[in-house]
Amino acid sequence: MPIDINQAFAPHERVMALASQRIELLAANMANADTPNYKARDIDFKAALASADAGTGMAPAATHTGHIQGAGAGGRPAALYRVPEQPSLDGNTVDAQKESAAIAETATRYQASLAFLDMRIRNLRMAITGGR
Repeated sequence: MPIDINQAFAPHERVMALASQRIELLAANMANADTPNYKARDIDFKAALASADAGTGMAPAATHTGHIQGAGAGGRPAALYRVPEQPSLDGNTVDAQKESAAIAETATRYQASLAFLDMRIRNLRMAITGGR
């Protein structure tokens, strides 16, 4: 039975792409932690992954003929503004502890996906070479 390499690696590719996009947003949040009126943004990782699995691409609804079709910039999931628990007096909504925790969680997902991908490649190599 032939193996579809694209199908074998696709889930890990989606997780790694979403994780890298989320890390970019979280890093931007941390970089702007002292910027007045900066609003922290994040990706709903679970919803974006479910959307990618369903093949919907998180496309916004076009309610007018002049609206642009597609999902965010370059097919990326929409970045949502985070609701602050305790905003600062200058209007900044970045919480450094939450950002650090989200970065650690996302890095762990990325590393786990890399580990699964490595194991899948090892198993394919073993199947091809007969265990030698």
